[in-house]
Amino acid sequence: MSVDESNNVHTRLQVHNCVVQPLLTDLYQITMAYAYWKSEKTSDTAVFDLFFRQNPFQGEFTIFGGLEECLRFLENFNYSDSDIEYLKKTLPPTIEQSFFGYLKELTAKDVKLYAIDEGSVVFPRVPLIRVEGPLIVVQLLETTLLTLVNFSSLMATNAARYRMAAGDNVSLLEFGLRRAQGPDGGLSASKYAYIGGFDGTSNLLAGKMFNIPVKGTHAHAYITSFSNPSELKTKTLINLNNGKEQDLIDLTLSWRTTLSNLLHISESQASDGELAALVSFAIAFPEGFVALIDTYDVNKWHFLGPKELPVISSFGSGILNFCAVALALNDLGYKAIGVRIDSGDLAYLSNKSRETFVKIAKEFNIPWFANLTIIASNDINEETIWSLNDQKHSIDCFGIGTHLVTCQRQPALGCVYKLVEVNGTPRIKLSQDGSKITMPGKKDAFRLYGADGFALIDLLKKSVEDPPIAKTKLLCRHPFDQKKRAFVVPSEIKPLYKVYWENGRIMQRLPDLKEVREHVKESLRTIRPDIKRNLNPTPYKVSVSDDLYEFMHELWMRNTPIGELS
Repeated sequence: MSVDESNNVHTRLQVHNCVVQPLLTDLYQITMAYAYWKSEKTSDTAVFDLFFRQNPFQGEFTIFGGLEECLRFLENFNYSDSDIEYLKKTLPPTIEQSFFGYLKELTAKDVKLYAIDEGSVVFPRVPLIRVEGPLIVVQLLETTLLTLVNFSSLMATNAARYRMAAGDNVSLLEFGLRRAQGPDGGLSASKYAYIGGFDGTSNLLAGKMFNIPVKGTHAHAYITSFSNPSELKTKTLINLNNGKEQDLIDLTLSWRTTLSNLLHISESQASDGELAALVSFAIAFPEGFVALIDTYDVNKWHFLGPKELPVISSFGSGILNFCAVALALNDLGYKAIGVRIDSGDLAYLSNKSRETFVKIAKEFNIPWFANLTIIASNDINEETIWSLNDQKHSIDCFGIGTHLVTCQRQPALGCVYKLVEVNGTPRIKLSQDGSKITMPGKKDAFRLYGADGFALIDLLKKSVEDPPIAKTKLLCRHPFDQKKRAFVVPSEIKPLYKVYWENGRIMQRLPDLKEVREHVKESLRTIRPDIKRNLNPTPYKVSVSDDLYEFMHELWMRNTPIGELS
């Protein structure tokens, strides 16, 4: 990475990360640092693994996010004068003053960080990041690294699941800023939703900072702020066919009368205030006209059906007014974009909208009208999309907010940061809960692939072991169950770790958001469909080498106290 390129990326993230600094941590990190210092452990070295124990959202895969921000944190890791002054006031008065001088000189130059590429599909127990360096420094990194990885990975995974539910041919827009967990949560949600597969955001600041496409229409308030077409001050629009100004209201009213008969929707049920609002918005954005059409009753009984039997209108006011404005725009040489539906039965209303557009396209020989975009919002979650798929909806784009950005189905990923080695000696954390036992020592991770190109299994080996060799029989063992083991002959093996930080600088070129987004797609393609499916997904296997298994269990036994009966 060139200096200019690095500086450009730094500028892109600087505003977002202004609060990411050494004091963005828990108090106990500082108290431990002082206790280490007091114990003269400043020369001790340590290795920590950052990993998670269970995939989120009842799924069997996770997308790794947040790596770049972790690296930017390391780049800027130092305690400012004001940080030191704050700590002096906050910590007990018994703290020796020379400790603060020690803190003031700390940087991450002696830290070495290994990581999996950002945007990769990852699985439980495989460390996403391995951090090596001075014990006190790598301990002080814990909370900040966790906060940078936890939500980012959770959000990217949530977005990827929405993308899989929607399919490749439906657009996804993130509309969640107003419901997000504060401003930083909103920015992170926009960024990692895009990485996970969303096509754009309504968040302007995220668009500016991360170069994410921004999209939006208008609110119900815009519709209800108008009462009648007569109140419009601007009523004309340039006709692209002849360059002359033409009254858009007159054209729209004429079309509304024509469409009322064609669509069997009474003009009396169409709101004049809504018409005025749509005309006004069309004049403001004639080449980007998208209208919210459910401000007024979306389901109305009326009596224009055969033999005067009551029939139910799909929208009544909204669909009639929108189509009238869209056809008026067409007369002047403009093409409307589409509609947004924000309430009601989305499958039914989208299908009725499509039927209406197709009918108008045929009646007036306007082929493009049949393909107007239908956007749906209204508190949509992943299950809603799967249900709409079953109902054969006609939606082209989902605008998703609350359930996406707050990850309502599961609000936290649960990454942990565990000590696995001190001064070259492996360490193990024991627990009665087997899932919380750590795998000791420095480990390398490999992904093993079958002949079909799909990932078979992830394998962890001690870093001192020789790497596995493709097309060679390998024994893969469950980390904690001696009965679960299998021979694997992989057609291809990919090491998962790269050195991303060493000697005080970033060691790899950092991809931009679009490249990370593409890597998410490519990584997901290598995972079998049954592992990614929504219901009852197949668990992906994470294994250890025979040497690591034996070493881990020997250390486990050595550190487990022997009980005594009396």
